[in-house]
Amino acid sequence: MSTVNTSSYTKVQFFQRQAASLLIYQSVLKGEVAIAFLDLLQAIRYTDADGRDCLQAYGNYFQALAASKQTWEEYLIKQILIADNPFTRLAQQREFTDLPPALIAAAQHDLQALQNLYECNSAVLSEWVQVVSHLPVSPVVWYQEPQAVEVDTDLISTLQQLDTWADAVEDLAAYYQQHGTGLFAQYRAFRWQDGQFLGILYPDPVKLDTLVGYDWQKDALLKNTLFLLSGQPALHVLLYGSRGSGKSSLVKSLLNEYSDKNLRLIEVAKSELQNLPKIVEYLRGVPQKFIIFVDDLSFEEDDDAFKALKVVLEGSLTARPENVIVYATSNRRHLIREYFSDRPTPKDNEEVHAWDTMQEKLSFSDRFGLTLTFEAADQKTYLHIVQHLAVQTGVNLKPEDLEFQALQWATRHNGRSGRTARQFIDFLKADLAVYGNNKNSL
Repeated sequence: MSTVNTSSYTKVQFFQRQAASLLIYQSVLKGEVAIAFLDLLQAIRYTDADGRDCLQAYGNYFQALAASKQTWEEYLIKQILIADNPFTRLAQQREFTDLPPALIAAAQHDLQALQNLYECNSAVLSEWVQVVSHLPVSPVVWYQEPQAVEVDTDLISTLQQLDTWADAVEDLAAYYQQHGTGLFAQYRAFRWQDGQFLGILYPDPVKLDTLVGYDWQKDALLKNTLFLLSGQPALHVLLYGSRGSGKSSLVKSLLNEYSDKNLRLIEVAKSELQNLPKIVEYLRGVPQKFIIFVDDLSFEEDDDAFKALKVVLEGSLTARPENVIVYATSNRRHLIREYFSDRPTPKDNEEVHAWDTMQEKLSFSDRFGLTLTFEAADQKTYLHIVQHLAVQTGVNLKPEDLEFQALQWATRHNGRSGRTARQFIDFLKADLAVYGNNKNSL
């Protein structure tokens, strides 16, 4: 037995048993902070004579908390709110009264155990480490002011004030039904890669009000997205047209506009499109609304990705989930590359209905319910975008100087487009900040 007194030793054993007894909320104790916490309990219980193992374990625990920018209490509650387990998944899809009694009882048991672990805060651990390691003072306790969190603060307050967390099981089920669980509760944007969803910590911050021009296309896409968010039938959308016209930025801006309404954006690369039916089925029954975003879409002949996307767009015997739609961008109106050699001739004896095959290729884009066309920006539109961005970024030049230099930039670089306008303003802003002028710098 370590030099910690018998009473404290018994408490350490108790907390370890509570952690080991979890039935369905084991994921709460799988993160880096929780692992460091459990390692510290073990080190306190079985420390060496001079307490070095215990001190090292406390240092790891302190560092894990500091890296997460949370206290132990904040960390534990957040993990409960985003936990992905049989109870939380079923609670998303059923009313509380329809959940299996055994599952509710297991959740109540685990919530009580986690409440006990919640009481084992950093101040308590610091005092035990002081005793075990024979320190004159207790180690520094990690603490910071509570951070703004994108979770239900009322529910957090309820948990913190309840004498018995098990009593909050119905409130938690309602929370999961509204906000979801796991990665979809933790992140707003995702990438499908190597057969799994990867959360994107810092999604593109582009805002809708920074995108100028193409007003009717923007209005149509916003309206369709609101259909999705309101639970009404929404259409798959193809945005095609000139490069640099803001097609991708418009889709990404929707996330920043509506993420607080449970909208999520999932980026799927063309090379991963064969997994699209699997992705869609995974999202079925989840409370969030999902836009599957496919950028720069085009296909070669006999591409498996073409067949997978066709299944999702046209449907199959399986009903289409109402919370998932596809938004794709492309520079090509006809998404499948066609060659003159593909066109049937009177001498073509390889296929009886060759014209039908070619028409199927050409009409693939029609399978999107809504097609939005983005034509190349004319000079008036380009200069309007430049002026708008200049105001937003604080670039202060005479209008005639701004327009002259913007046109010079477009001529010397990538032509007139929203992307070119953004690149010009970014360069101009940096040039003014560093040199105070931009003469002869373009």
